[in-house]
Amino acid sequence: MSSAQQPFWGGKRVLVTGAGGFIGSHLVEELVRAGASVRGFVRYNSRNDYGWLEDVAPEVLAEVEIFRGDLANPEAVTGGVEGRELVLHVGALIPIPYSYKHPREYVEANVVGTLNVLEAARRAEVSRIVHTSTSEAYGTAQYVPIDELHPLNAQSPYAATKIGADQLALSYWQSFASPVVVVRPFNTYGPRQTARAVIPTIVAQALTGAIVSLGSVTPTRDFLYVRDTALGMMRCAEVEAIEGETINLGTGVEISIADLAARIFALVGVDAEIETGAERLRPPESEVERLLADVSKAARLLDWRSTVTLDEGLASVIEWMQGSIDAYKPSIYNV
Repeated sequence: MSSAQQPFWGGKRVLVTGAGGFIGSHLVEELVRAGASVRGFVRYNSRNDYGWLEDVAPEVLAEVEIFRGDLANPEAVTGGVEGRELVLHVGALIPIPYSYKHPREYVEANVVGTLNVLEAARRAEVSRIVHTSTSEAYGTAQYVPIDELHPLNAQSPYAATKIGADQLALSYWQSFASPVVVVRPFNTYGPRQTARAVIPTIVAQALTGAIVSLGSVTPTRDFLYVRDTALGMMRCAEVEAIEGETINLGTGVEISIADLAARIFALVGVDAEIETGAERLRPPESEVERLLADVSKAARLLDWRSTVTLDEGLASVIEWMQGSIDAYKPSIYNV
């Protein structure tokens, strides 16, 4: 179901945090196309750089109000939320390897940042807060498919801060009746994803060399195309009477990293060789070995299902990266 076909979004005043990021920039695009009045919260920098929003169509960006600040600054967040009806909270510090090096930054961005969003939204009496979680919160699957009742198990500092943020958001529903919905996407991919993620890592190396350096290739993941993720998030804002719910977004299909690489090599048309990069391996107890989503709740509550197949999505990524390879550094490991 395309939210662009719904009257819900016409003129709706929306704040998207993390608007300059991968998922956030795609979400902004979908919201603008649906007729929403979008304010994009981007982290301030002296270059006046809007992140991946710089890559969206000029006619789309022209419709976006850019708000510069830092989610860890409560005054900035208050200003961003002011006058908004809905908050789609996507902003977070994400790279798992970097979380081993600087976990305190993740607490500030993901936990304190979320607290600031929740407090500002509570004071502004917004009608819905969609808080973005991650499948990493589940850790290695204890059973599959993983439903929303699966135990939470943080295997990295990143995952721990996201669980903390999720629980904080749900506590605001329990404590203050804040209209929170937690959306938990599995492994989102698509154009504009940073090189720290496995699909752009494989594609960038396959396009530029015969050797592809990866970490462990035995884990499996449930890969969800970014437009499907964005439309699922929008459904979490649209549907009535789902406050307090946590909802998975995924495809219900898993693939190992080794098989994923082979599929990408075939689509690129290369005969590449995989080598193990020691620096790319997670600590042994930190590796999440299996993620596979149960998406029945999303189908039931949101009338949402993924629509883009893995091959379709990978072809889109490859086509985009062929024209944007300068945005990547295939020869180095992007932490």
